[in-house]
Amino acid sequence: MSGLSFELLEKLCRVHAPSGNESAMTRFILNHVRRQSPSWKTPPVVHHGSGFQDSLALAFGHPATAIIAHIDTTGFTARYGNQLVPVGGPVLRPGIRLSGRDTGGRIRCALQADKDNTLFGLYDREIAPGTDLVFDSPFIETGSWIQGPYLDNRLGVWVALKTCETLENGLVLFSCYEEHGGGSAGHLARFAHEEYGISRFIVCDITWVTEGVRPGKGVAVSLRDRHIPRKRFVDSVRKVLEEHRVPYQPEVEGSGGSDGSEIQRLPLPLDWCFVGAPEQNVHSPEEKVHTRDIRSMLRAYRVLMKHL
Repeated sequence: MSGLSFELLEKLCRVHAPSGNESAMTRFILNHVRRQSPSWKTPPVVHHGSGFQDSLALAFGHPATAIIAHIDTTGFTARYGNQLVPVGGPVLRPGIRLSGRDTGGRIRCALQADKDNTLFGLYDREIAPGTDLVFDSPFIETGSWIQGPYLDNRLGVWVALKTCETLENGLVLFSCYEEHGGGSAGHLARFAHEEYGISRFIVCDITWVTEGVRPGKGVAVSLRDRHIPRKRFVDSVRKVLEEHRVPYQPEVEGSGGSDGSEIQRLPLPLDWCFVGAPEQNVHSPEEKVHTRDIRSMLRAYRVLMKHL
């Protein structure tokens, strides 16, 4: 993986797709698959459209394990008089630059709060109610770091798509609504189980840097967050990574969640494990990930999908 390019990741980070409005990202992924899949090791069967809303699935060969990566982001919804309501849990720092589009055209404004801590967008006209806005910050690649808005979870989508290039057998799922809730992951997991008999899921998402998970030390493998995956399955994930010398860090948290939460709630015998790079400045315009952890994450997925 020497000379790994992040051009695709930068393009992914530019796509406007907050929770509830993921269709632009769905189109981006479908176009990428149409252009690039002829050069992939195995051509996928693409499931999307009717019955999937804006989520989609790529089936390779005879899949036994699924990757699931959410395609939505945090953001804001315009209310009345340019009031803003958060989508998910974005950082609420006055002065943050936001962008979007309504019937009046392109919008670029700044996040502000009044004395009552009511959020609003500072703009020279009223933003149409219902318009969604996202962070408007640059993608920066400097030395050993990648920085920009929405590495959570554009980086997970990037890893999933890069894994597709060499995948022989597996199912790759792209879910919606992870940041704000909505059941898309549960629907996809049920589809995977009923259509392909899959009971093993790896959650391809981004976690946070903590006192026990440090930048540059490898991808994080979550032993638990708010929910608890089955230890036997998590142990099998760790064993494969150790056998193939993929650097990783065990993560233990008592809060937070992912698409694994939706999978665990299903009344089905499904296993899941979160495997993702740690980032700093979570849910801010300056999310930051060490390139060593990105490489570790990509290698982890390629190894797991082949040997798990």
